[in-house]
Amino acid sequence: MSHLRSHIKDLVKVLIVFVLFTCAFYFALRMVHEEYERQHRYDPPGGTAIKVYQPVERDWADRLSIFFLLGE
Repeated sequence: MSHLRSHIKDLVKVLIVFVLFTCAFYFALRMVHEEYERQHRYDPPGGTAIKVYQPVERDWADRLSIFFLLGE
């Protein structure tokens, strides 16, 4: 009987530690998320940044043939 009680006591200890660490991890993730939410990700770049991508305008037939060629 005391052997079973000892196992239950150990199980309760492990569960309490697990819940505490899970809560700490959750609140740490929330803090990191709030910090990154404050940053403005879509501000125009500063300094000497230049745009290097120019999309190529194609008609729908050309795009359809590329679609079938690539098998997508």
